[in-house]
Amino acid sequence: MNRLYDMEPRVMDDDMLKLAVGEQGPREEAGQLAKQEGILFKDVVSLQLDFQNILRIDNLWQFESLQKLQLDNNIIEKIEGLENLTRLVWLDLSFNNIEAIEGLDTLVNLEDLSLFNNRISKIDSLDALVKLQVLSLGNNHIGNMMNIIYLRRFKALRTLSLSGNPVAEDEDYKMFICAYLPDLVYLDFRRLDDHMKELAEMKHQYSIDELKHRENLMQARLEDEQARREELEEHKAAFVEQLNGTFLFDSMYAEDVEGSKLSHLPGVGELLEAYKDKFVIICLNIFEYGLKQQEKRKAELDTFMECVQEAIQENQEQGKLKIAKFEEKHLLSLNAIREESELSSIETKIVEYSEDITELFNVLMTLEMQLVEQLEETINMFERNIIDLVGLFVENVQSLMAQCRDLENHHHEKLLEIAINILEKIVKGEMDEDLPDDVRSLFVDKDTIVNAVGASHDIHLLKIDNREDELVTRVNSWCTHLLDKIHKDEIMRNRKRVKEINQYVDHVQSELDSLECGDLLD
Repeated sequence: MNRLYDMEPRVMDDDMLKLAVGEQGPREEAGQLAKQEGILFKDVVSLQLDFQNILRIDNLWQFESLQKLQLDNNIIEKIEGLENLTRLVWLDLSFNNIEAIEGLDTLVNLEDLSLFNNRISKIDSLDALVKLQVLSLGNNHIGNMMNIIYLRRFKALRTLSLSGNPVAEDEDYKMFICAYLPDLVYLDFRRLDDHMKELAEMKHQYSIDELKHRENLMQARLEDEQARREELEEHKAAFVEQLNGTFLFDSMYAEDVEGSKLSHLPGVGELLEAYKDKFVIICLNIFEYGLKQQEKRKAELDTFMECVQEAIQENQEQGKLKIAKFEEKHLLSLNAIREESELSSIETKIVEYSEDITELFNVLMTLEMQLVEQLEETINMFERNIIDLVGLFVENVQSLMAQCRDLENHHHEKLLEIAINILEKIVKGEMDEDLPDDVRSLFVDKDTIVNAVGASHDIHLLKIDNREDELVTRVNSWCTHLLDKIHKDEIMRNRKRVKEINQYVDHVQSELDSLECGDLLD
């Protein structure tokens, strides 16, 4: 299976790629012109690099439009350098020295993959190829039948080639594939008949049923995980993730060594439970309020985008009508100039037509300026509304977070009161309950216990402050970036439109300029 050549291994450099693109380009006049002006790699859709003695795949990052890539009959040892080829549909890496399937994670549009005649021993790392229809893996080192089960995840797979592998020598090879890949149509270049599929299904029915059960459980688990991820993203978009439970409260005690010790004091357990219940209720209030405010912000943004699109569309329709009327007159004017024989009349008509072009330019630019003013007003109104919404959200969240701090301060006072009472009992020898040694070590004197309770209190306040600061910072940052993007998008839209108007007017003006009086009189 080794592809060995006497010639030196070659590098995929710009010279090789330019030569290949030039040789494979279109032959007609337009193609020749493209070659003269230079073909951009980003526009190439098909590339053939077979029999080039290529050792390593490289320098393909510019071929972002590539749909078909032929790299067969080289000495490639590793699949790499294909990350940017996200539009690739067809890939041929047959007759190389590849030992492992890898480097295909971004090729989500790939439908046809050939790895025929390599050194591959395991079928894996193809999960991203959800559109895969044709897979050629013949003449490799695949020996484990479990590789077939891996292919069940590719629901679009219809053609498979595994001949020439150790696995194909198994007497149950064809039956096993028919049973475990029931949607397969062609195996090793031959169509699978329905009778064989029925026999295979009966033979492996028990194993298939068991496998389907495991797959269903796995699918259900994956769907649950996906649902949780999507839910978390929704909560993050509302800036209230992990506030719909005990997470913030638990995080306050996760690193609080002193608080953990103090929780063993008599009466503190009940105090802590009451504190936790009230604290979690406030967190839930923040969470629910955050989701409602997110819906309001989304509705405001959706309404704004609809208004912008309606304004642009209406303006474009007006512009199209103006251009259509001009185009009608445009053809008549050019024909009239061509048919005119008197030089003075020609000059007069050219002047008149130039005035029409100038008038069209002024009309289109006026329409654009009207749109700019309309959108500026819409953007300013949206900016005021969204800033108000964010400001109200921040204000109310800060108010609720202040309630969390009040609860913490109240808990701190009660805890300190309990701790001082226990210290007095210990000093007087009236302490009946046994305390763990690490807890008793806090009651050396008043300063020690007060410092321990204070350290726990500081940690809790810091956690509350950090969560509040994070929320406020993120929502304000979101608002700032959103508004910056809206303003930048409008500037780019306006520049693009002005450029389009100028290009169109220059085009019709050049048509007029090309009508030279001398040529017309001839």
